[in-house]
Amino acid sequence: MKKRLLAALFSLSLPTGSALAADGAGLFQANCSACHQADGQGVAGQFPPLAGRVGKIAATPEGRQYVIAVALNGLMGPITAAGNTYASFMPPFKTLPDDQIAAVLNHVAGLPSGPDATVFTADEVATARKEALTPPAVIEKRKALDAQHPLP
Repeated sequence: MKKRLLAALFSLSLPTGSALAADGAGLFQANCSACHQADGQGVAGQFPPLAGRVGKIAATPEGRQYVIAVALNGLMGPITAAGNTYASFMPPFKTLPDDQIAAVLNHVAGLPSGPDATVFTADEVATARKEALTPPAVIEKRKALDAQHPLP
């Protein structure tokens, strides 16, 4: 009886990293909400709002690449977002697996009102991960994107 119970327990399928990654909202709360707030509205003068902006930025291939670069490599330097200037530091989150970064970005792209969007894929994050950038280099990427497609 004990052997059958142990065999049954070991045969159960436990959640893997990708199963956990499906919870973009939970991952956002755990990794991002301390600065960007639970609703993605940010903190005036300190942390820019993400809600209503990331989905718009991700509307172009260059915008998706930029958003992924920010999540992977962080950001350092002044930016203007939603008409306000911010000069804080965002740490890199490259220690998170590709599927979790994609899940967080999809959650944020769906804010403020919708369900998680399906803009970002783990494969896209894996490809972007190959281009290691410094946080100041991400600012330069932002400037080039803003010149091509003005950012909200």
